[in-house]
Amino acid sequence: MSASPAIQTEPQDVVSLAKAASESAKALVAEATRRVRTRILGTDGRIDAGKLETQQHAAHGLAWLATYAEAVAELGGYAERLQAEGRFGETETLLVRIGAGEYLDQLFSGIPMSQGEMVRPTGSLGLSAKEVAQYRSDAVETLIAEGNTPENRAALVALMREGGGSATVGASGLDEDMEAIRSEMRRFGKAEVVEQAHEWHLKNEYIPMEVVTKMAELGVFGLTIPEEYGGMGLPKTAMCVVSEELSRAYIGVGSLGTRSEIAAELILCGGTEEQKHRFLPKIASGDILPTAVFTEPNTGSDLASLRTKAVKDGETWKITGNKTWITHPVRADIMTVLVRTKPEEKGHRGLSMLIAEKPRGTDAEPFPVQGLSGGEIEVLGYRGMKEYELAFEGFEVPGGNLLGEVEGKGFAQLMQTFESARIQTAARAIGVAQSALDVALRYAEERVQFGKALVSFPRVADKLAMMAVEINIARQLTYFSAREKDAGKRCDLEAGMAKLLGARVAWAAADNALQIHGGNGFALEYPVSRILCDARILSIFEGAAEIQAQVIARRLLEAA
Repeated sequence: MSASPAIQTEPQDVVSLAKAASESAKALVAEATRRVRTRILGTDGRIDAGKLETQQHAAHGLAWLATYAEAVAELGGYAERLQAEGRFGETETLLVRIGAGEYLDQLFSGIPMSQGEMVRPTGSLGLSAKEVAQYRSDAVETLIAEGNTPENRAALVALMREGGGSATVGASGLDEDMEAIRSEMRRFGKAEVVEQAHEWHLKNEYIPMEVVTKMAELGVFGLTIPEEYGGMGLPKTAMCVVSEELSRAYIGVGSLGTRSEIAAELILCGGTEEQKHRFLPKIASGDILPTAVFTEPNTGSDLASLRTKAVKDGETWKITGNKTWITHPVRADIMTVLVRTKPEEKGHRGLSMLIAEKPRGTDAEPFPVQGLSGGEIEVLGYRGMKEYELAFEGFEVPGGNLLGEVEGKGFAQLMQTFESARIQTAARAIGVAQSALDVALRYAEERVQFGKALVSFPRVADKLAMMAVEINIARQLTYFSAREKDAGKRCDLEAGMAKLLGARVAWAAADNALQIHGGNGFALEYPVSRILCDARILSIFEGAAEIQAQVIARRLLEAA
């Protein structure tokens, strides 16, 4: 089936239209930012925290508006790069046209922040309909009118079916080296993970150590660690590709690398040279499996309220307190633990980071070391590593394992890891969304109802088309944030946007995939039931969606 009748403008026109529409969208965001800022300023001309909290709907809505505008800009950049390389084909043209048209339409009329919360430029952000109309340029109107049409969606699904679903829908926009890495990880996922993942999930079993060992041999745990410390020295874009493809096979496998990424980033940014040379080569090789131990009961994202303390006793730190939602602690060899070492200092200033070493445990004896115990938290999804509550009772850590050998810098050290962690989480979300599309497309082609395959019904095909379109949008925004990080730029704003959007795209894809499966999707035997559970956590961990929106909003409002 040819998609040509669905295309209203030539590919080169789409590039210029997307660029022009992006400028209009960003102008709207700039005006909305000014409007919201007037609501939250104090008498001193600075942001008033109380007013910002009162105006959360507007502030978070602004974050979503800006995220959509950046997404449209990145779609335009994606199209421009591919066109210059001669790779902007029919599939890519449709992805951009549908995506830009739909996101612009929502940007100007209403964006879903969640299932029951909409943000609109009119009302929510203080602009009138007449004022909003000033930013609906000819390019915006054209893309909305000619973008997300039934004909374009049908043409895209026809091309997806021809492609067989074996790779990403359309060109990713990355170079041959990155695509070679993708292919290698995809082969590994298919050979070692995909067929076994659902059984691991249903039985709540650990990912087998043989799989972890093979991941280590592929270099998964040392991707971005510099070569001088035993790693591969690859850019964050490589981390995205690897995380995406491994999470496409199973989010638990894709998330094993997150533990190493966070620990390595902490040590690289805040550790002494001795600590770097002692820990990083073993993290890179997989000889050391790390876990992050930050969250406490009743604190969540409020890290300034942490109460777990560490007291210096001679040359040893002794940790006392409780932590929760700790991923993969039983089999971990080191724990990066955020503790309060200066009780006289309130808030962030009294926090320090310790690198706590421990022996690996088993299900029979999870914590074979004095001063540490814990209980498993049973979870809906995101299995394979297991979640625990931990209790520290005088757990001993050598004095030389204070990160950077400096007290009171723990929160600042942790903040340095947020960008990479959120970029990687966005990539994991893309992988989960892609796995949802994989199973949905396969089921829609195989399942026959009323004498024809489900994919032949427009409402089913529309769901598949929008999955592919939104996955591509989230992918481009994530790669953009990774490129910013690789360039050494501050990118907490971009990383937050990628994580915010990616998590919602994953949930939407999983939900639609289950809907396509109908009643079978609700049966535990079908992998889509697991994918749905796995997708749900993505808008909670590494900073809940509301926290991401708050961070994005503050950055926008402070810069205005």
